[in-house]
Amino acid sequence: MKVCTRDLTDLLDRVARAAEGRERVQIREILKELGDGAIKPMLLVVCVILISPVSGIPGVPTISALLVISLTVQAMLGRKQPWLPQFLLNRSLPGEKLLRALTWLRHPCAFVDRNTKPRLGFLTHGIMRLVALSACTIIPLGWPVLELVPFTATTGGLTVGLIIFGLFVRDGLFILCGYGMIALTLGAALMFLF
Repeated sequence: MKVCTRDLTDLLDRVARAAEGRERVQIREILKELGDGAIKPMLLVVCVILISPVSGIPGVPTISALLVISLTVQAMLGRKQPWLPQFLLNRSLPGEKLLRALTWLRHPCAFVDRNTKPRLGFLTHGIMRLVALSACTIIPLGWPVLELVPFTATTGGLTVGLIIFGLFVRDGLFILCGYGMIALTLGAALMFLF
């Protein structure tokens, strides 16, 4: 199996290889392409899909929520290689739409890759790593309900993506940005309620 690099552009390339020439691409095929140590890369792929226009496809936010919750719990337990139930492994996405979404994401991902470096390392390990993973387990709980309004799960996907990416590349600044997104979302929700 391949070993994953710590680079978003490489992750996009791997997912694109899984989707090329296929009418539909299964989650199992994406996992196989990601290789060893695939929990964080798989989480990033799910978040990237949620940030893209693919998130408007009915069912994608709910499947994404199940994947994120399952994978973050496994990451908290120290697993490197994910285990997923067959019904999730067999789920599929339209290959052509996925490839279009990956193309749409190439420039933003290249920008992020260029501006990543190890910093604020205390946020990426020990108890702070568990705090980050716990936040990423709680956030997707609302995505199935948000599916009623297309593209609203995108904010949650971006938030989880920032935190997981920060853990993936050991850059605490991205984790702080994710926490900032949580604060903004909660603030906006409170203003809407009151």
